[in-house]
Amino acid sequence: MRIRPSLFALTALFALSNAWADDVQVAVAANFTAPIQALAKDFEKDTGHTLKASFGSTGQFYAQIRNGAPFEVFLAADDATPAKLEQEHAIVPGSRFTYAIGTLALWSAKPGYVDAQGEVLRKNGFKHLSIANPKAAPYGLAATQVLDHLKLTEATRAKLVEGQNITQAYQFVSTGNAELGFVALSQIYKDGKLSEGSAWIVPTELHDPIRQDAGILSKGKDNPAAQALIDYLKTPKAAALIKSYGYEI
Repeated sequence: MRIRPSLFALTALFALSNAWADDVQVAVAANFTAPIQALAKDFEKDTGHTLKASFGSTGQFYAQIRNGAPFEVFLAADDATPAKLEQEHAIVPGSRFTYAIGTLALWSAKPGYVDAQGEVLRKNGFKHLSIANPKAAPYGLAATQVLDHLKLTEATRAKLVEGQNITQAYQFVSTGNAELGFVALSQIYKDGKLSEGSAWIVPTELHDPIRQDAGILSKGKDNPAAQALIDYLKTPKAAALIKSYGYEI
């Protein structure tokens, strides 16, 4: 005979599952906005925990974390900032790891404007070139390294339009305030193809590697959801999704 669970039993089971679920406050580098939004759905479905993300530049987050911001996990756009926080005892020892290696792209919202070799930079026929603040955003620093490598720093200096973070640098281009700009490939790339406009994927030898590290912050050391997120980011499922946005692992 088939026994149906009582309403009381189902209610108790639901309450118990919710008792195990926690929220985790995550500081996320702006370049990783789209991937973490996609990951959050699977993370919540697979673990029961809820991910609450805030987005901004790595430099700004560093200052906020040092001033007591309530973040529990940090997904940075570089490896130097999390390493520094670990040295300052703000990241739980042993929790830091590289969750993605970013790719820089020169992008225009106009189809055909940016060629596949980036010669549009050398021709210098544009009025505005968007980059993220190199002092706060690792992708902005990488952009300046590319310009230095190509000996275009002086030629483009007066044309630079600087965003506070990589999201704002993208917005300058997407709204037409700059003809082109250096952005994270993840902002314009999904499932192996460019989502809009035209782009040059910058060769990695033109700038330092953009190794993006994550770690559990001190405020998250006793939160099971913080450790669950770190563990989840290391799974093959998460890796596949991250790669679909143009990152390396």
